[in-house]
Amino acid sequence: MAKKKKLTKGQVRRVRSNQKRKLKKEESIQWDESMLGTAQKGLVITRFGQHADIEDQESGEIHRCNLRRGIESLVSGDKVIWRPGLESMEGINGVVEAVEPRTSVLTRPDYYDGLKPVAANVDQMIIVSSVLPELSLNIIDRYLVAAETLKIAPLIVLNKIDLLEQEQLELYKDWLSTYEKIGYKVLLVSKETGEGIPALEERLSNRINIFVGQSGVGKSSLVNALMPGFDIEEGAVSENSGLGQHTTTASRLYHIPSGGDLIDSPGVREFGLWHLEAEEVTKAFIEFQPYLGGCKFRDCKHLDDPGCILVKAVEDGEINQVRFENYHRILESMAEMKANRQYSRNKKADL
Repeated sequence: MAKKKKLTKGQVRRVRSNQKRKLKKEESIQWDESMLGTAQKGLVITRFGQHADIEDQESGEIHRCNLRRGIESLVSGDKVIWRPGLESMEGINGVVEAVEPRTSVLTRPDYYDGLKPVAANVDQMIIVSSVLPELSLNIIDRYLVAAETLKIAPLIVLNKIDLLEQEQLELYKDWLSTYEKIGYKVLLVSKETGEGIPALEERLSNRINIFVGQSGVGKSSLVNALMPGFDIEEGAVSENSGLGQHTTTASRLYHIPSGGDLIDSPGVREFGLWHLEAEEVTKAFIEFQPYLGGCKFRDCKHLDDPGCILVKAVEDGEINQVRFENYHRILESMAEMKANRQYSRNKKADL
């Protein structure tokens, strides 16, 4: 008897993927046109696989809906056209028919799947850091690059300041003053004492905001402080690693009682930017912009190149040294991630 040929890893993955698609297709509820009401406008609160919770624009009621075929990129903050079911079927109350054009979309690079949408129609990115886990200016700079390239207004928030002694607080203020000097707004807050919360509420009003930052910095605890009565699960910080434990598992939009909306998104320990070009990152460091084009060589790497006007600006104290170092760290990590991703693609193609 001939020996049965063993499937490659790539073939096994494709078989499993096809099986999953067939199961989803068989399990999805099929709606007949006669079972649906008139088209209405709605807002995506959150998405779960092939379902989404839609808030009706007129009534404010939330309905769990199926997605029409072809609708894949649907995230919190999306504005949609949906049709309610004349009766609920297994907890599903309607169908999302179409997605309206977005004013903005926040995307997060996924190592294997390219750009992954996180939230839509965002007006302001709240970059939450804290004194525990340890404050990382590099991560703040990564989010600022994302905000600038997506043209979403950023707001830097330092949380858990109640853990600091006065002398430590002054040190943190000094570190963050770099951002204020180049035009960014910085808020220092504490959920425990309430300090800074009213100022944060004012900044969130009349905007769709998204909270981003490392796990454990207190994004969910700030949501709880802004919305009394809600209980968003809060994550602790690992004593061994000092890194936060993920709590939010899917992006979700909330209405703030004092005004405005916010989207709580899954925490990420490092915000990848490898999908950007180096020139985009350079322009996203807004204090660099007056100097761009002034270097001796057009292909200047802004390192040890002769006649680099950016390096001179750093030496003269016109550009912050730490920000400049973070700029190069970001470029280095981008190059490394692009190389690793290309290697993974080549390896996958060989299977």
